[in-house]
Amino acid sequence: MCGIAGWVDFTRDLSAEGACLGEMTVGLAPRGPDDEGVWLSRHAAVGHRRLAVIDIAGGKQPMVTTRSPGGGQIVLTYSGEIYNFRELRAELVARGHRMRTQSDTEVVLRSYVEWGAAAVERMVGIFAFAVWDTDRRQLLLVRDRLGVKPLYYHRYAGGLLFGSEPKAILANPLFTARMSEQSLPMLFNARLTPSGATPLLGLAEVRPGHVLRFTPGEFAESRYWALRGEEHTDDLDKTVSTVRELVERIVAEQLVSDVPLGTLLSGGLDSSVVAALAAETLRENGSGPLSTYSVDFAGAESDFRPTALRPDRDSPYAKLTAAHIGADHHEVIVDDERMLSALPIARHARDLPSLGQFDASMLELFRSVRETSTVALSGEAADEVFGGYPWFRHPDAVWADTFPWMGDGVRLTDFVASDVRARIEPWEQEQDLYRTLLAEVPGLPGETKLNARMREVLYLSMQAPLSLLLDRKDRMSMAVGLEVRVPYCDHRLIEYVWNVPWEMKIADGREKSLLRLAFGDRLPPAVLDRPKSGYPASFSPGYAAQVISGVRALAGDPASPLAGVLDGQRIEDMISAADRPTMTHANHAHILIPLLEVDLWMRELGVTLC
Repeated sequence: MCGIAGWVDFTRDLSAEGACLGEMTVGLAPRGPDDEGVWLSRHAAVGHRRLAVIDIAGGKQPMVTTRSPGGGQIVLTYSGEIYNFRELRAELVARGHRMRTQSDTEVVLRSYVEWGAAAVERMVGIFAFAVWDTDRRQLLLVRDRLGVKPLYYHRYAGGLLFGSEPKAILANPLFTARMSEQSLPMLFNARLTPSGATPLLGLAEVRPGHVLRFTPGEFAESRYWALRGEEHTDDLDKTVSTVRELVERIVAEQLVSDVPLGTLLSGGLDSSVVAALAAETLRENGSGPLSTYSVDFAGAESDFRPTALRPDRDSPYAKLTAAHIGADHHEVIVDDERMLSALPIARHARDLPSLGQFDASMLELFRSVRETSTVALSGEAADEVFGGYPWFRHPDAVWADTFPWMGDGVRLTDFVASDVRARIEPWEQEQDLYRTLLAEVPGLPGETKLNARMREVLYLSMQAPLSLLLDRKDRMSMAVGLEVRVPYCDHRLIEYVWNVPWEMKIADGREKSLLRLAFGDRLPPAVLDRPKSGYPASFSPGYAAQVISGVRALAGDPASPLAGVLDGQRIEDMISAADRPTMTHANHAHILIPLLEVDLWMRELGVTLC
């Protein structure tokens, strides 16, 4: 998927800043282990790290062209995959463009030459890219519709830094890592992060579906894609067949690769559908068998405890699906020692507080996948698109006047000292974000009360919660140079399903009915009937004890960056109380781990609180 970085400054000469640009790009090396490149000019410095997937010989970056002979250079640094690049390439050739490579990178570059910023509306895929246009003295930063690929930036007087990860910007001396107390709620619960925001002052993300334009006289972000509320006129049979056709087409498109490819397989409905379609396509093409991968924890047979979000273990269902579709299945077992050793690597990969065991185990899964595959398909976003989470079917959660997955659950800001809590007003922040997002929901006049509310619940889930999952997937996969594609994030599928009435989305009385009805003939009955089960969690008593011990030490550590922020007695009361599983957490360790991760992140990056 590659890593991109750059620096534009209209007030200074950057042509001699190769060393600084090198520092900005070197940290992105895991994202692009196959090649590197830099391009320098007076007012722009552009860098790239490449993971070669399409046209391995011809896709070198930064890629440069001109509008006409003798014209100013146009420079592209790009991360992602454009799945319709062959169709766009044919259209560009018909319009007179002469292509030098077979890469999708050149298609992105020539599309900009032909259509300008509007070119992004023609692209189907996952991408983040920057275009520097010398003649127009213009930088464009572009991010895909769902925000699958990350793109951060820091703006200062006269200039702008950008990169695939915060570490690219942190490497430039113009940026200093500082944080306001007001960022504590999003630090302790990343699902409450407003779109485009980060906890660090002066560091922002290009928002999904947006283009940012930076010139000497303009700094503006415009939206090129958004969901729309429209009447759904298809009956159930037509709706199911359309979903089937869309998913089949999308998976087939995303199997295009010049390097080894596999799929992640949890044994849940989402990943099993993707794996079944991929295995079928590979067989038809005379290749395969498909390689599939899942993760589990050492000792899970005895340690596992069912919860609302994780009613059962993945392992038996993943093996069942793999056998059913004829896949070559690999199960990655992570023990406490392996997980703990992976935590610092996961934290460094994220540049923001990690999710502890969830990041570390995913990193180890992806590390194992990378041993045999360079590309993998995954099932993220199906729950948000089709309605798979337990709270979609829990009346108290659905009708609560807040985020449905929060309800009356524990909030880490409950453990913040009362004087700090009075200053940052975490409940008011949560409600402000909730009201802001509700005002954005693209509804349909005349809908039933239930349909209107379920649109809201789905939309809320497709914001920061989905962004968090996609960000985790991107960081942990790119840390080992693995490209992970996400078929359910295809905007054509999302646009269609968005307007399907809720009654159809639960047509068979269960979650994700449309997906189950569309692919009931592809999977074993046990997998089709399996209720939603979230990404595996460690129930290891040893790991939980280490987390609790670490949190206790943190609460009483005067050298911690969080000294004076946390209420030690509240934390102790929580630890001493009996474990009470919530809808999203299995035990106290799951709830409290972000406190440790925030502390470690602030120490390692030298983040100051102001």
